[in-house]
Amino acid sequence: MPDATDPGHMTNSRLPSGRPRRRRPLAISLVLAALLAVPTACTPAPPALEWETVAAPDDCRCADGSPFSFWERRADETRVVLFLNGGGVCWDARSCAFTSTDTPGESEFYDWNLSGTNPENRNGMFDTTRSDNPFAEYSFLYVSSCTGDAHLGSVSQAYSPELTVEHNGYVNGTAALDYLAEQYPDATEVVVVGKTAGSVAAPLYGGLVADLLPDAKVTVFGGQSGAWPDNPDFNTDVLDTAWGAYGAMPDWAVAGLAVRDWGVPGFWTQAGLHHPDLVLARFDYAYDPHAAVEITDWERGDSPSLEPVPGFDELAVIDANEAAIEAAGVPLHSYTAPGDDHGLHEFDAFYDTEVGGVRLTDWLAALVGDDPPDDVRCEQCAP
Repeated sequence: MPDATDPGHMTNSRLPSGRPRRRRPLAISLVLAALLAVPTACTPAPPALEWETVAAPDDCRCADGSPFSFWERRADETRVVLFLNGGGVCWDARSCAFTSTDTPGESEFYDWNLSGTNPENRNGMFDTTRSDNPFAEYSFLYVSSCTGDAHLGSVSQAYSPELTVEHNGYVNGTAALDYLAEQYPDATEVVVVGKTAGSVAAPLYGGLVADLLPDAKVTVFGGQSGAWPDNPDFNTDVLDTAWGAYGAMPDWAVAGLAVRDWGVPGFWTQAGLHHPDLVLARFDYAYDPHAAVEITDWERGDSPSLEPVPGFDELAVIDANEAAIEAAGVPLHSYTAPGDDHGLHEFDAFYDTEVGGVRLTDWLAALVGDDPPDDVRCEQCAP
């Protein structure tokens, strides 16, 4: 919050006329301070975020074949956030079933349509009234996954005679990209923000944005997928066979890699090598138990448990993935927070998170500025 100053704080020095300077009573000073803190016509309060629904083309659809759309907040047209919401993932008849639990269109594994998705209830980075929100003045495109494929899929998949799933995430996501390029042709800065499963594809979408808007500075901030593995079976069975992602990608995204070698950590490497000017960054809680939902050791034909995996060391995998990306010659800025929290982007944690004296919001402001910050990593990382 902005620092408050006391306009009534005056010294006992003399005025130029020689008369003694008098101290205002404290009550009057507090009233004046309160009045100065109230926005006026000259200093309007920052506007709250308001969304408009954008209908996507007819070839865009959710997992159950229902229509797909995304949301827009139009503000500064030279600075745009492309937000890739999570929405969960699935890859077989059990995990992809169209069965709702508490919210329509959502199962315990993934969102299979958008009936339960409402960006109106978001806080955190979507609270554009806060002066410490580095994205308060940006335009936003909010793209939520409803296809169970982390914005990567491009196949109609029959998992059983009764269940056909439209893994159409890449078609949906690139339709939003086309809209961004058409509606914001003069954008000088685009920030691709990925949340949980949405952050899996974030570096690839960053590369695609740079293809479409070559004069814009493109920053990628992926949150909470740093521990996704590079597992040959997962790469083959899920990314390729179940989701059809490998064959849908542009050439640069798969260049030099066979299907079994095209894993999630490599998405960062491929994007960074294709566009060396991309600013790539990730955020992870060191021991987020929910991150283990999608990163169990992959066994052919098995769906993962929805419980934390005993003995799984998320931080070790996060560190190993980052080391592999940077060993390939791609800089990756990172912020690793301690503990086992999960929510970030639309929660107070977006503002409250501080590690080693560095607030996450300050780190992000530097990231999108001209001098990207040093890595931030917890010293005592255990919950």
